[in-house]
Amino acid sequence: MRQAFNTLLGEGFRVFFLMAGLFGLGAMLLWEIHLAVQAAGGAMAEMPFAMTTHMWHAHELVFGFGAAAMAGFLLTAVPNWTGAGAARRHYIAVAAGVWLLGRLAVGGSAGIAPGLVAAIDLAFAPFLAAKIAAQLLRRPKPQNMVFLLFVLLFWVGNLVVHLDWMGLVSGMAERGVRAGMLALLGMVMVLGGRITPAFTRNAMHRAGIETGLPRDPAIFTPLSIALAALLPLVALGLPDTGLAALVMAAGGLVMIARVGLWHTRFQWREPILWTLHVSYGLAGLGLVLMAGAQIGLVSEVAALHLLAIGGLGGMILSVMSRATLGHTGRPLIAPWGVALGFALLPVAAVLRAVGSALSGGAYFPTVLAAGAIWCLVFALFVVSFWRSLWTPRPARG
Repeated sequence: MRQAFNTLLGEGFRVFFLMAGLFGLGAMLLWEIHLAVQAAGGAMAEMPFAMTTHMWHAHELVFGFGAAAMAGFLLTAVPNWTGAGAARRHYIAVAAGVWLLGRLAVGGSAGIAPGLVAAIDLAFAPFLAAKIAAQLLRRPKPQNMVFLLFVLLFWVGNLVVHLDWMGLVSGMAERGVRAGMLALLGMVMVLGGRITPAFTRNAMHRAGIETGLPRDPAIFTPLSIALAALLPLVALGLPDTGLAALVMAAGGLVMIARVGLWHTRFQWREPILWTLHVSYGLAGLGLVLMAGAQIGLVSEVAALHLLAIGGLGGMILSVMSRATLGHTGRPLIAPWGVALGFALLPVAAVLRAVGSALSGGAYFPTVLAAGAIWCLVFALFVVSFWRSLWTPRPARG
């Protein structure tokens, strides 16, 4: 058992991807129970957290689930980008503990002073940022340093939420959650724009196909970085304005255009590839719908959930799966359960978006079905990669 824990804490992706999968499953299960009780005409007993259940749900899926996935990726990718030494086991253990304390503090916030809850929950992102900053400065490249900006914007979104919960500002908690979600999406916009065509091209080369595809004009890189950085800023400071709509529409259209240029029939052969393309495209579509919501043309709830589940959730699942396979020495072939999850998550996104427009007896079954699919997808992820995350890389034969 000690060896298993040493392995789990030996690389950043192992413990944080496992916690992301487990927490994404557990947090959604609690939300499903809450909705099911409401659907039956009842109400949950007094909850252990101070905020409303829907705000706990939104906050924890962004700043709990999303933060764990972000940490697992950055602690794994940044050393590869810079040649810096990877984080040591003790750092990873402390970081995981800080993240977990944040979840416990928010989850038990009904009995804890709001300032203390904020201090505990807000500690994680700076702790992570300090480590990756030290690594990035070994070889500071703008296209990599920008991830520090996204971590900062993510933290600012969480700070605004806690300031609202502490009574220091009013009516800002939902803005903070949206800013945090769009900071994560900014990472997806930049990172997905880098890895999706590269992974597709590499797979084609391995298959002996040398075509120069997929195409990705160089102008898209700086354009995506600029728009990605603006997204959380307009969500926080200028919501429901024409400028916010313009930034979101531009970001979404750039993502959709890139997906179109990346398209090859080859990608549909491998689930580990097409899931990146589909998720990036859904993120772009979700952003376009979010733009419409800023000016009252589209339901914001529908747009948010298509973006959060199909785009952000899909890319998180895709990247965690790809990184786990690659960094544990497994072939880059998605296990059947994970491949099924890739196909199911867009269905959950569409169901949840449609559910927001329904009323009466159709609302709860549709929304509960979307949540149940999410739970199944992340249960399949945990089951499929449980052994890989706890055991050392296989010896090369």
